[in-house]
Amino acid sequence: MAATYTWDVFATLDGFGSFTEDGDWGGYWGKEGPEFISHRAAQYQENRRLVLGRNTFISFQRFLGDITPESDADDPVNTRMKYIPTTVISSTLEAPLDWPDATLISGDIVDIVANLKAESDIPLVSHGSMTLNKALLDAGLIDRIQVAIFPVISGQVGCDSLFTGVADFDLDLLSSKLFDGRIQELTYRPTLHG
Repeated sequence: MAATYTWDVFATLDGFGSFTEDGDWGGYWGKEGPEFISHRAAQYQENRRLVLGRNTFISFQRFLGDITPESDADDPVNTRMKYIPTTVISSTLEAPLDWPDATLISGDIVDIVANLKAESDIPLVSHGSMTLNKALLDAGLIDRIQVAIFPVISGQVGCDSLFTGVADFDLDLLSSKLFDGRIQELTYRPTLHG
């Protein structure tokens, strides 16, 4: 049985996944709360493999590089994301990667993820990685899209529009949760429209 692949992404209400370098927001847009942090920590405590594209991996190295296993008490989400098994897909990075339990694979991303899904005995999850996941969505390899919508609009500093350029999809809502009275997490099963 193929492993499930979840695209896990944070978004503003207007559908952006990140900001320009000179944007004045970062991280969780300053809106994360204890319920959301606890939920995310539990999700990344589960047995799973993280799949990242080059750009997201480089961002992780920059922002999470100083985190150690002892950081779990203060920053459980990022600590767990750093220390779970990770596959990085890139044709330009070179091994060895400066990251615990990371495997670097180069080649066609669709073939790589299709093989990962066929061979993995644990679920696969990818956080962010817009370019990678847009290609995988169009290829029919994403089983679930989990979007955490934060209560902000980033019309001036937003970049990386989540779904611009992908095919048309119908979405079946699998779950919806509200955290801290302001963050909505929606999980969908995508099906190519038509």
